[in-house]
Order: sequence, then C-alpha cells, then structure tokens
Amino acid sequence: MPFDNERTEFERRKAQALSMGSPKRLAERQAQGILNARERVDRLLDAGSFHEAGLFATSIRPEMRDKTPGDGVVCGFGTMGGRLVGVNAADFTVLGSSSAEVHGKKQGHVRALATRNGFPIVNLMECAGGRIPDIMGAGGIGMSGERAVYRNPRQVPWISAVMGLTYGGGAFTCINSDIVVMRKGAVLAVSSQMVTSVAIGEEEDPQSLGGWRHHSEMTGLIDVLAESDEEAIATVKRALSYLPDHAGALPPRLPPPKDDPARDEAVLTLVPESRAKVYDVRMVIKAVVDADSFFPLKERFAKVAVTALARLGGQVVGIVASNPMFKGGALDPDACDKIASFIVLCDSYNIPLIFLADTPGFLVGAESEKKRLPAKIMTFMSALEQATVPKIALVLRKSYGQAYLNMGGGKADITASWFTGDISFMDPAVAVNVVFAVKREDDPARHAALVAEVAAGTTPYELAAPFLAHSVIDPRDTRRTLISMLQILCRRTTGGLGEHRLANWPHGF
Repeated sequence: MPFDNERTEFERRKAQALSMGSPKRLAERQAQGILNARERVDRLLDAGSFHEAGLFATSIRPEMRDKTPGDGVVCGFGTMGGRLVGVNAADFTVLGSSSAEVHGKKQGHVRALATRNGFPIVNLMECAGGRIPDIMGAGGIGMSGERAVYRNPRQVPWISAVMGLTYGGGAFTCINSDIVVMRKGAVLAVSSQMVTSVAIGEEEDPQSLGGWRHHSEMTGLIDVLAESDEEAIATVKRALSYLPDHAGALPPRLPPPKDDPARDEAVLTLVPESRAKVYDVRMVIKAVVDADSFFPLKERFAKVAVTALARLGGQVVGIVASNPMFKGGALDPDACDKIASFIVLCDSYNIPLIFLADTPGFLVGAESEKKRLPAKIMTFMSALEQATVPKIALVLRKSYGQAYLNMGGGKADITASWFTGDISFMDPAVAVNVVFAVKREDDPARHAALVAEVAAGTTPYELAAPFLAHSVIDPRDTRRTLISMLQILCRRTTGGLGEHRLANWPHGF
C-alpha cells in the first residue's frame, strides 16, 4: 500500500499526542472522579464534531518535545447543541498545563479565529502557572509580555470553567471571561501556596488561598458553582444558551411557553403587605419569568442583590433585584460591583435589563465607607447610564433615595410600580429622626403623627401623576406587562442590538 512508512509514522505520532500525560497521572485523576482534558472536550461537544488544532504541537524546547504532547492543552473547534464554539481545554497531566510559548499560541489561535468569525469560546481551565525554566530570565518574561494579549473586548462570549488548580495565566483567562463556572475542590489564584510560602512567608491551604468558598462568597470572581466536572460542563452549556454567538447577534429565542394564570395569582401571596416583613425576591422572579428559566449568577456573593439571566415569553432578559431577605434589601458596596458587572454583561450581548426594587437604600455606615461606597454607587450608576439595551424599572414595595435611581427609577426606558410601591428620599421613620429629632421610643404618639405627615406623597400614584412613573400595575399583571414592555422596546432600528459602550469595561474590576 502506498506511503506505508509515512502512515505508520503518522499513526505513531498521533497515538503519542492523544495519549496526553503519563498513565499514572491519568489513572490518579480517574480514581478521583476527575475527567481528563479529552474526556471534558468529548462531554462538551456534539459527538464527532471536534476539529482539533495543534494535535502535533509540543514544547518549543527540543529536549522536552517527547514529554509534552499538545504542549499541555487540547484546542480546537466543534459544535455544542449544534452551535459552533472554540475550545481550549487544559491538560494538567502534561507539565501541569503550565503557560509556555506553544501552549499560549494554541489558545490564542482559537481565540483569534473565534473572534474573527463570530462564535463563542469555552475555556476548561487548569494551570500550574508559568512554565519554568521557559519563562525565567529577561528573555522569558520579555517574550511573554510581547506576545500575550490580556484584553477581551467582548466581541464573542467567553465562558470559562475552573476545573482544578488554576494559577497564573489560567486564572487570568478565567477572570477575563464573561461567565465563570467553578468546580468544588478547584482553586483559582495568582500563585500557588508553594510560591506564597517562599515569596512572602505565608503558609496557606490552597482552598483558603483561592477555593470555591473564597470566590463564590467573598470575591465574587466566579458566577456559578458545580459539584463535579460533569456538572460544570453542563452548566457551561446552560450558560451559553442565554448568550448570542457574537455581539452583533441576539441571544437565542425560544417559543413562548403557555401562560399559567395560577403563577400570576401566586405573586400576590409572595410579598408581605407590611414593609417591615422580609421575603425572598427570588420566589417572585421565578413566578414571573418563564418556568425553569431562572439562572442566577454570583448567587452566594452579595446576596442582597440578585443578578440572573432568565426568559420572558421565550426572550432572554437580565434580572437585577434587591432582596429584602438579606440586609433588609439595603444595597452594600459588593452589591454595587455585582450589579455593575452584570449590566456590562447584558449590555455587551444585547440582553434587555429588568430592575425589581424593594430597598430602603444603600447600606450606609463606617464599614461601607471603608469599602468606598460612594465610588461603588457611581460606578454602578455609570454602567446603568451607559447601557443602551432596553431597560425596565419596576418598584415592588419601597424604593428610597439614590438607590431608587440606581435601580433604574427615572433612568430606564420605562419606569413602573406595583400599586404597593412606596417611593421617597428616605424611609419616613428615618426622616422624622433626622428632621425633628424624635424617636419612637421617646414619644410614640408624636413620632407616629410625624411619620404619617412625612410619608404623605410617597405612593406610586404620586409618582405617576407628574408622569414620573409610566405605569402603576397590579402585581398579578407583572409577567404580561413586562412581556408587553419588551415588545415595545424592540429596538427595530438597530435590529435589537445595543451600542456596546461597555464592551471595553475591565473584567473583574
């Protein structure tokens, strides 16, 4: 048969490249229930659709070529539910998928082609950090600075999953992504504990340094948690179902589900009549949006703010809500960061924003001031004012002060309120103490009378009379009203696309 020698050599090299790292390392991962890079790609993509780029790539160093199949990363293209995506999957069994010249060139190739041709990028990340000795010396670090590109201008969606120990360049890839999924047990940090123990004398457990609790609850750098590799990959797929292929397209639209009057009626029972009683606004959101479409982001971080992708009548929307279940709904500095980053995501990918407000205002006090609350409020407001996607603001109960404005009041295309709305500069009871220096415990009768006096004119009808609210609605009509408003705000002149003024907003700000 022709080319026997060439075919034999080709198959030998192909088998070597596909073998990844040592059998021992692969077996260890399998015993721990952790998928290897190629298993992850197989689970992510439609069967038979993977077009690999760089199968025969190796380390740039001649003496390492036989030890670095793929140079520690599996890259290529394929379909996911029929949608074309680019994939970079770290192979930790090869030198810890450490960052090096060819390793970076492969990933950059996928990013460049995906961006140029308009389809999303999925990064399945693990990384031991920069590869030594490749990156050492003036030439090593100098070359990495000359060739690396850290800017993501949000032209196509980036979705990353933190699948294991992820340091250095792998961590930076995740930070520069639009949505980040993290598997429990994984770590995301600039440097490993082996570096911090020597460089600054800190002995840290990897989970304390950058584990899932740290990032899901304290930093907010990850968006969704997963229990396993399989769940993380399924979550990546679900996340992408809410995003378009590129910034010049609309998100995928599903057929509108059949209306359920029982869900509309249930809205009235989910919110207490008394402003003093708390409730979980997520239950209200789930009753309003399409069934099973609620997809929260950063749910464990800054819990007073809810940021979620969902669908209304089959259309993808971004929901921003204050949650009275936490801190009485008072928005803190972390909540400002959380909401601002979500506004950037939605504005960059043509997703209308719906704000649901039930808040006494911002959480003032010494602790918030130390966390730069004034700057956080204005960053939040800057993102809101620059966003050009359709914006709807709906007051559920109370909405006071600057928080009323930041939650879209008077800033959105349409401002509306439930008939239960209470809108003012501040809580009347607080205003009485500020203006009249009268406390309830000192003079209950006079305090009550002054509160009633100050509270006059705070109803939604007082907001509607000078046309500062465009609608006052029955809570049971929320779903129908929002769907109708979205139809009105269709942006026909641009095909539904925004101006993307926030596309270059820094990631992880």
